[in-house]
Amino acid sequence: MRTRCDQTPAWALLKSAFETTGKAFDVRDAFAADPQRFARFSQDAPHVFADLSKNLIDAATQALLLDMARQCGLQQHRDAMFAGQAINSTENRAVMHFLLRNPPAAQYIPAQAAINKISDKQAEVEVTLNAMLAFAEQIRADDQITDIVNIGIGGSDLGPQMAVLALHAFADRPQRFHFVSNVDGLELLDVLAECKPRSTLFLIASKTFTTAETMRNAQSAKAWFEAQGGQDISRHFAALTTNLAAAHAFGITTTFGFWDWVGGRYSLWSAIGLPIAVAIGGKRFREFLAGGHAMDEHFRQAPLEQNLPVRLGLLDVWYRNFHGFASRSIAPYSHGLRRLPAYLQQLEMESNGKRVDAQGQALPFDTSPAIWGEPGTNGQHAYFQMLHQGTSVIPVEFIAVKNATHPLPGHNSKLLANVLAQAQALMLGKTDGGGHKHFPGNRPSTVLLLDELTPTSLGALLALQEHRVFVSGAIWGINSFDQWGVELGKLLAQDIEPRLQSGDVSGLDASTAGLLKRLL
Repeated sequence: MRTRCDQTPAWALLKSAFETTGKAFDVRDAFAADPQRFARFSQDAPHVFADLSKNLIDAATQALLLDMARQCGLQQHRDAMFAGQAINSTENRAVMHFLLRNPPAAQYIPAQAAINKISDKQAEVEVTLNAMLAFAEQIRADDQITDIVNIGIGGSDLGPQMAVLALHAFADRPQRFHFVSNVDGLELLDVLAECKPRSTLFLIASKTFTTAETMRNAQSAKAWFEAQGGQDISRHFAALTTNLAAAHAFGITTTFGFWDWVGGRYSLWSAIGLPIAVAIGGKRFREFLAGGHAMDEHFRQAPLEQNLPVRLGLLDVWYRNFHGFASRSIAPYSHGLRRLPAYLQQLEMESNGKRVDAQGQALPFDTSPAIWGEPGTNGQHAYFQMLHQGTSVIPVEFIAVKNATHPLPGHNSKLLANVLAQAQALMLGKTDGGGHKHFPGNRPSTVLLLDELTPTSLGALLALQEHRVFVSGAIWGINSFDQWGVELGKLLAQDIEPRLQSGDVSGLDASTAGLLKRLL
């Protein structure tokens, strides 16, 4: 059994350290006192450089956080995941999305890995991956297919959409990609207005082939296809699902599945990533997987002191539970990464938005921060006012790309100047006697820097974020791999939907009944 953070000796020491030095910590004084602070609080990881030096942390606090990680059994919990143990305890499942990006020759040393037959599972992954990439190349070579429409929601939408947009510079075919997730029919109609049945491929992404929003959109897409004279459902529809019978009943013969040890928010590495593979090709999709694998190995093997996912995850705990910071703003200074904040919202808030520990006991402390943001420089002209001068301190995570993937002169230098200036302004602030132009400063930020936004570096960045969430969840003693909170509203919607036709309000609370009558 894991030890929860608040039950470790280090937790009490951290509380004391926060009261004595952490609460009044000023990063400007820290830089003045330590000329080597940037070097001490920055590091290289595979394909990602991280500057943590502008955060409200010193060497003593970091050492205590690392002690807490050891006392919580972080390393053992990490090793259990990589050995294929059922660390998703409420569903009795292993958590092995890392296998999806593992090269075929990778070997696992832990005896537990052999017991859990990881090599057999990896062989299954490779068979599915080869088939998926072969299909992707087939679609890429088909000049009659001009539009690919991915119909999914949650992990079946956020990841693939984010990655296709991020890697647009590597999309070397003229095909267009569309993503439909919202059950509001306007989104589907907007997409269909740009498509023709004979030149469109629909990808229905639902593990169970029962997801309510996805199947409603899929049925409407099929009806449109047939009404517009479309023929051969089996050619123009494919399914990313494990429910082969339901897919065949729909008319789909091309299917690619995945496994119950792949959570939806970790599934873009699997068959759910088919739109990515069609966009960038099989070779580059394997580069994307290789970037993720490189970060896996860093997380698995690097000492805790120089393990970037560990350092970020512990910093998140320090801010959430000691400083009381309730949110983190994501500011990718890259147009390609414009959907990254939405992707990270699901990754972190669905994973760690929990109020009980792995044993079902109520937690006496807060867990996941709220994740939100917009691309820079757009965000500067929207909400950065609050970041600089608001009453709440909100840590900011800047993501910058050194080399642009476009040829326009003058743009990238201006973009990079802005990201450096915003991080500097948050830290330094500016004194003004009148108050209205006073910037308090000492507001924390992290900068993650990629040399280029490539399939490899994107893979590494996303795996870094996955493991960082794993770390904070492990410290909090929660199960980061279930999502029971998603289910209740879906269940209630099944009861309410027929009432919108019948008008029956019996058994409903007064508010829901009143609103339902109003809608009728």
